[in-house]
Amino acid sequence: MEDAYARSVSEVLDFFGVDSTKGLTDFQISQHARLYGKNVLPEEARTPFWKLVFKQFDDLLVKILIAAALVSFVLALINGETGLTAFLEPSVILLILAANAAVGVITETNAEKALEELRAYQADIATVLRNGCFSILPATELVPGDIVEVSVGSKIPADMRMIEMLAGQLRVDQAILTGESSSVEKDIESTIATNAVYQDKTNILFSVRLQILLHFARAVVIGVGANTAMGSIRDSMLRTDDEVTPLKKKLDEFGTFLAKVIAGICVLVWIVNIGHFRDPAHGGILRGAIHYFKIAVALAVAAIPEGLPAVVTTCLALGTKRMARLNAIVRSLPSVETLGCTTVICSDKTGTLTTNMMSVSKICVVHSVQNGPEVAEFGVSGTTYAPEGFIFDSTGVQLEFPAQLPCLLHIAMCSALCNESLLQYNPDKGNYEKIGESTEVALRVLAEKVGLPGFDSMPSALNILSKHERASYCNHYWENQFKKVSVLEFSRDRKMMSVLCIHKQLEIMFCKGAPESIISRCTNILCNSDGSTIPMSTTLRAELDSRLNSFAGKETLRCLALALKIMPMGQQTLSIDDEKDLTFIGLVGMLDPPREEVRNAMISCMTAGIRVIVVTGDNKSTAESVCQKIGAFDHLVDFVGHSYSAAEFEELPGMQQTVALHHIALLSRVEPSHKRMLVEALQNQNEVVAMTGDGVNDAPALKKADIGIAMGSGTAVAKSASDMVLADDNFATIVAAVAEGRAIYNNTKQFIRYMISSNIGEVVCIFVAAVLGIPDTLAPVQLLWVNLVTDGLPATAIGFNKQDSDVMKAKPRKVSEAVVSGWLFFRYLVIGAYVGLATIAGFIWWFVYSETGPKLPYSELMNFDTCPTRETAYPCSIFDDRHPSTVSMTVLVVVEMFNALNNLSENQSLLVIPPWSNMWLVASIILTMLLHMLILYIPPLSTLFSVTPLSWNDWTVILFLSFPVIIIDEVLKSFSRNSHGIRFNFRFRRFEALPKKELRDK
Repeated sequence: MEDAYARSVSEVLDFFGVDSTKGLTDFQISQHARLYGKNVLPEEARTPFWKLVFKQFDDLLVKILIAAALVSFVLALINGETGLTAFLEPSVILLILAANAAVGVITETNAEKALEELRAYQADIATVLRNGCFSILPATELVPGDIVEVSVGSKIPADMRMIEMLAGQLRVDQAILTGESSSVEKDIESTIATNAVYQDKTNILFSVRLQILLHFARAVVIGVGANTAMGSIRDSMLRTDDEVTPLKKKLDEFGTFLAKVIAGICVLVWIVNIGHFRDPAHGGILRGAIHYFKIAVALAVAAIPEGLPAVVTTCLALGTKRMARLNAIVRSLPSVETLGCTTVICSDKTGTLTTNMMSVSKICVVHSVQNGPEVAEFGVSGTTYAPEGFIFDSTGVQLEFPAQLPCLLHIAMCSALCNESLLQYNPDKGNYEKIGESTEVALRVLAEKVGLPGFDSMPSALNILSKHERASYCNHYWENQFKKVSVLEFSRDRKMMSVLCIHKQLEIMFCKGAPESIISRCTNILCNSDGSTIPMSTTLRAELDSRLNSFAGKETLRCLALALKIMPMGQQTLSIDDEKDLTFIGLVGMLDPPREEVRNAMISCMTAGIRVIVVTGDNKSTAESVCQKIGAFDHLVDFVGHSYSAAEFEELPGMQQTVALHHIALLSRVEPSHKRMLVEALQNQNEVVAMTGDGVNDAPALKKADIGIAMGSGTAVAKSASDMVLADDNFATIVAAVAEGRAIYNNTKQFIRYMISSNIGEVVCIFVAAVLGIPDTLAPVQLLWVNLVTDGLPATAIGFNKQDSDVMKAKPRKVSEAVVSGWLFFRYLVIGAYVGLATIAGFIWWFVYSETGPKLPYSELMNFDTCPTRETAYPCSIFDDRHPSTVSMTVLVVVEMFNALNNLSENQSLLVIPPWSNMWLVASIILTMLLHMLILYIPPLSTLFSVTPLSWNDWTVILFLSFPVIIIDEVLKSFSRNSHGIRFNFRFRRFEALPKKELRDK
C-alpha cells in the first residue's frame, strides 16, 4: 500500500481487511503471503564465477597478448622446438594475464557484499497479534495486514502504519535512513503533504532497523521484503552500475588506440618483408612467411606494456598506504586516482560536517530586574559528548566556577535529574557514547561542564578522575543528593517532562520541555545575580520570547526551557495539575555542532577548485545555519539560488534545474532517491562527483558516485558501497586525500609515459631491424624480461616522487585530459626513437666494429639471409652468436635506466631535481642492473635468456650509446620551460596519443 501515510487508520485497516483488536486470521495470513510474498529481501542472481573470469579477458590488449602467446606456442610446435626456452614466452604471458584476472575477480566479488549486508538491517523477531492472541514470531513470517507491537529498543521488522499509541509519545531514531540529526516523533494522524518524502511520513515506521527510543505503540504492516524502504534502497543499488574511473577510461582508450597501431605496424612489417619470404635461409616460402610472422608477434609483445597493469596497481597500492596514515582507508584502488580529478564533493551534513553529537551551545537566564529586565547569555564550548568544555559569559570571558551562579547551578541540577539517558565512556573506541535521546545526553554533558558547587579546586579535581568515572561524575552526584520519587513522562500534548525529587526535608519538582509550554506555566523567575525569586512579568515574558526567537530562528538552535517548583512535603506522585506556578530557571539552545576543522577544509576545497554541496535530511533553515557556521556559504552574498529543498529542486523546469546545478551549495529535506538523482545530474554535466555519507540511506548514491566516501562510524552497508572510508569521520581528511590523489596521478602519469617511451623504443628497434633486413636484434623472451623487470621496477619507484608543494592550488584536471598528448607525445616519440636506434646501433656495432666481433662489412650484415647460398670468408653461424643481441638488450636496459631519471619531473632539469630526491628510484635502478648482471653472468639464466657475458669494452660502448638520452630530454625540457616550448605545444595540441572521446556513456 503506497499511500498509507495519506490514509486514515480505518482506511488502512479496511484495505487489508484486518481487525485491530484480533489481527489476521490463519486464512488471511496464507492469502496475504501468496499475494505479497515473504518479508525477506530476495537474493539477486550472482554472476557465475566463470563469467567473472572471462570478463577480465574482455580487453583488446589482453586479447592481442593471448593471440601472441598462442601463436608463439603453435610456431614453436611447428618448428619442432623443445625445452624450456621454446615455451617460456607464451607461459610468462599467460601467467601475467592470469594474475591480473585474479585481482579483477576478487575486486568484483567484494562489490557484491554491500547487497548482502543490507540483510543485517532487517529485524529478527516481531510481536504480532494474530487470531486474537499476541505471539513472538520470526520477522520473515510477517505479511501486510499484521498488527505489530513495538516498544523501546525494538527494531522495526517491516514498513508499518501507526494505528494506536499505547503510552505517551513514540520517538524513533531514523538518522540511518534520512540523515536527520535528531530523533523523530511519530503519530497516527494522516499526512496531507504533497510529494511526501520519508521525513514527512510521520505515521510510518520504516524497516531499516530503526530503533524505538521512547514508549510503545501498535502498527499495521503495509510493506514487506522488496516493497519496503529497505527494498527500495536495494533496488536502487542494483540499478547502479560501477563507474569507470578517469584513469581507467584513459588507459582503455590508450589500449584501443595502441591495439590499432600495433595491428597496423605488424601487418606493415609482414608486408614489407614479403620479398624475403623466398630467401634460401628460410628453407621455403612458407617457412619464410612464418619467420616474419614471428617477427610481427615479437613486435606485438614489444609494443604492449605487459607490466603496466601491475605497475599501476602497485603505485595505487602504495598511495593507499600513505592515505591510510591520513585516516583514509581505500577500499577500491582506482578511487585513489579518481580523487585527483574530483570537481564536486556532495557531503552529507549529519555526522560528516557535524559531529552528530547534540551539544548545548547557548544558555539564557534572567540576571536581575533591579534596573529593568536584564537577561544574560552564556556560551558553552565543546562539540562532542565528552564532558570537556567551558562556560563563557556574553563578553567571551571564561567562568572559572560556573556552579557558583544560582541559575547555572539549578540548570545543572535539572539537566541531571529530569533525564532518562546515559553517558558512558567506551575504552575500546576511546570516546564517549550515549544511550537514549541526543537532547537528554546533551543536558547530561552540560551538567558535567557546569561542575559542582562548594569546591574551589573542582575543575582540576575533576580532571584527575579516569575517563570512565568522569563521564557522569557530576550527574551521579546530583542523583545521590536527590532521590527520585515520581516521574511524569513527556507527552505530545503537554510537550514537557517532570520529575519529583526529595533532598533532605525538601521536595522539588524539576521540569524540562518546549519553551512555549514551560514559560506559559511559569509565574516566577529565578535570578542569576543573587538567587532570589521574583514574579514573572509581561515585560520579562516578552524579553524571554525575544531571546527564544533569536535562538530558534536566527541561530536555528533546538531550545528547551527548564523550571522548578517547591512541592508540599509527603507528596509521592505527580499529576498534570502540578505543572503550574513554576519558577523559570533558564533557556538552553543546542545544536549538532559543526566539526572545528571543517571550515579550513572548505577553504582548501575552494582554493583547489572543488565545489562542496551539502546534502541533508534536515529542514532548510537548520541546514543553512550550519552551512554558515562551517563556511560553505562564505563566498556567497545570500542563499537565493544556492539553497534548495529537494521538493523545490524537483519542481524546477529542466533548464532551470541545469542552471541551479551550477550554483547549488545546499540541498535539504532529501531522501535516498534525491541523493542518487543529484549525483546522476552532476555526472551528466561531466562533473567528477565524490559523495560522502554514513547511513543506509547513502548507499545507492555512494555506489553511483565516481568515488563514494563512507564514515568509519557509519553502517556496514555504506562502507561496502563506498570506495573509501574515513576512519576519523573527518571531512578535513578528504582534503588531504584529494591532495594525495593528485600527487598519485602525477606520478602515475610519469611512469606511464616512461613505459610508453620505452615500448616505443622497442617497436622502433624491431621495425627498423626488419626494414633494414638485419638479423633479429632481440628475442621475444628478452623483450618480456625488459618489459616486466627492467621497466617495471623503476616505473614503480617513480610512484615515490615527492608531492608538488602547490598540488592543491591547481584546479582539478579535466577527465578528458589525455595521459600523453601533444608536445609531450612528440617528446616521447623522440626519446623512444633514440632508444630504438641506440639499441640497433649496439647490435650493428658488434658485427662491424667490435674487437671481439667478426668486423663484417655492413652490406654483409644486410644480406645475412643469403649466407648459406654463397661463399663467405666467415662462417654463417656467426649470425646465431648471442653477443650482438646481448649488447643490444643491455643498451636497451641501460638507456631506459637513464630515461627513468628523466621522469623525476615532467619539465624540471636533473640539476634542479637531482636523482637522490627519490632514493627509491635510485635503489630500483641499482637492483635492476644487479638482476641484469645475474642473467648475463649466471650460466643457467644466460642460457634461458639467450645472452652471454660482456667485456669491459662492451660496457664502455653501451654507456656511450645510452647516456645521450639524458642530454636529449634535457634539451626537450628546456623547450617546455620557455615560450618556444609553449608555441610548440600549441602546434602539437591536436595530435594526441589518446583519442578524444565522450567521458560517459549516457
